[in-house]
Amino acid sequence: MEMAGKKQVVLVAVDESNESMHALEWAVEHLFSSASVAANFKIILIHVKPPPVSILRISGPGMGDVLSIVDNDLKKTAALVTDKAKEICEKRSVTDFEVVATEGDARNVLCEAVEKHHADMLIMGSHGYGTFKRAILGSVSDYCAHHAPCSVLIVKKPKANANH
Repeated sequence: MEMAGKKQVVLVAVDESNESMHALEWAVEHLFSSASVAANFKIILIHVKPPPVSILRISGPGMGDVLSIVDNDLKKTAALVTDKAKEICEKRSVTDFEVVATEGDARNVLCEAVEKHHADMLIMGSHGYGTFKRAILGSVSDYCAHHAPCSVLIVKKPKANANH
């Protein structure tokens, strides 16, 4: 699978959740534990911003102003998320990373990004939704685990009472 000198491309999905930042920290800690190991990997941090219309789910006259406000808020969130993700990488002296911010349904966008960037692995956090909430919202990580054309690592955040 790996050619000599070719870096493994790891796509890490980041959003505003603690779970996704935990997944990024896990990836950086385990993939970049030493300079010699780090030399084998390139990280692509990807943030998928939902379209403003998907947040509102309503339309009609005068909605343009509301959509604009929602879109600006989503853009601010995306900037905060990507800045925090960059900070996590820089703190660990990870230099071979790039940030991609895009818009759409995270399930499809992440699977398409894996193909586009020829990723060897997709790493993402698990929000830990219960059965009911997952049935209503759908699980992005579950979808990607079944549809992404690469290995998918779903990093779960340790429970607060776990003894480690």
